[in-house]
Amino acid sequence: MYPVEEKQGFSVVCLHGEVDLSNSPEARRTILNCLKKLRHVMVDLSAVEYIDSSGVASLVEGFQYARSNNLEFGLIGVSEAAMGVLRLARLDQVFHIYPSLDDRLGNGSRG
Repeated sequence: MYPVEEKQGFSVVCLHGEVDLSNSPEARRTILNCLKKLRHVMVDLSAVEYIDSSGVASLVEGFQYARSNNLEFGLIGVSEAAMGVLRLARLDQVFHIYPSLDDRLGNGSRG
């Protein structure tokens, strides 16, 4: 099960470990459940060691659901492993990606 934290108007879904065919349905369910509650969603990928096409598909589905319901959807703290897959699929050009939720909210350190 993936934890969800409520922070400053966002549901932050914390994915971790390997997000693959065996557990991407749970990731999808968690993301969509938050969106169906009309919550803006940020998916924290900082602890993701591996993500395959089914995991990416869960993110894309969340993005599409959010867009069609005027909700914000983005990724935060994307791990190197996850970013490599997103870049390969050119999804780093599609998703809103932030170093952290604070950076999204404009509270990140500027330096």
